Amino acid sequence: MAIYRFRITFEDYEDVYREVDMPSKATFLDLHEMIQKTTGYDLEKSSSFYVSNDQWKKGTEIAFQPNARKKDAGVLLMENIRLSKFIDDPHQKFYYIYNFDRPYDFHVELIKILKEEEGKEYPSLFKKIGEAPKAITAANFPVAGEEDDDEDYVEEGGEEYGVDEEDDYDMFDDEEGEEGGEGNNNSNEEF
Repeated sequence: MAIYRFRITFEDYEDVYREVDMPSKATFLDLHEMIQKTTGYDLEKSSSFYVSNDQWKKGTEIAFQPNARKKDAGVLLMENIRLSKFIDDPHQKFYYIYNFDRPYDFHVELIKILKEEEGKEYPSLFKKIGEAPKAITAANFPVAGEEDDDEDYVEEGGEEYGVDEEDDYDMFDDEEGEEGGEGNNNSNEEF
């Protein structure tokens, strides 16, 4: 059986990557699970692989937990598609989006086709470089509530955004006057 070695790189963190060995009969769901296992992210987030060209342009989508619109359009499902079905090139590329709610984008590239090693279990992690950024969850963001009204931005006493209405922008006039026009001389004598 052939073994595919994929390099999985974060699109925005090129110094963080994983190399994993996957059996050719494995599904895209197996690859999705392996990526999550090596990054420590939640397996149950909707995600998709896209068959890509050398410029990482997205082609055919292979989805995990697709929304109703994608299902109605007949999107391919990760659990039903073997990796070998879309390996046409010895350097085949897949664009992978993990968690559409708070997405991370990955580049997945086939870098080697190996022979199965006797006694070795697959899939397996071959190399791990760098720490995966922490997964962003809704808990990382403040939740809007009653205290988040626009009134918080307008303070009583006429001060809005830190500018007192009485003074408006008089401070700029004062600075100009105090400096005696230094640096602000617009006469044509120097030209």
